[in-house]
Amino acid sequence: MKIDRKKITIVVGIELALALIFFIGADWASESVHSFFHSYFADITLPFGFYFLLTLNEDSFSFLRPWHNKALAIFLLVSTSEILQYFGIYALATVFDPIDFVTYAGGVLLAALVDTKLISKYYPAMHLTNR
Repeated sequence: MKIDRKKITIVVGIELALALIFFIGADWASESVHSFFHSYFADITLPFGFYFLLTLNEDSFSFLRPWHNKALAIFLLVSTSEILQYFGIYALATVFDPIDFVTYAGGVLLAALVDTKLISKYYPAMHLTNR
């Protein structure tokens, strides 16, 4: 398997940008933005980041090549975590919130949009195996 260094660079760049946003936080923002950040920002960015981590495995696992398969896999993973929280089994977080399902879907769909509309436009070689 050939390592596509540009693909790895893109994915690592996305993951580092997300980590930087978490590090900076929203203490500087208004009360409503600060509240949103601490309540739901991770629920959007974790599925977003997980989606791009799966793109690194597309060459090995052909079922991950279509964007909708990656999106479904990530949504099922984070939703399972949320359902486990309801039953007192903690995986990614410790508080059950049904609104998290909507934010998970938003994060996954945002990642798919960035992947299919932005990255595919400027670096189509990232998904040559998708054709």
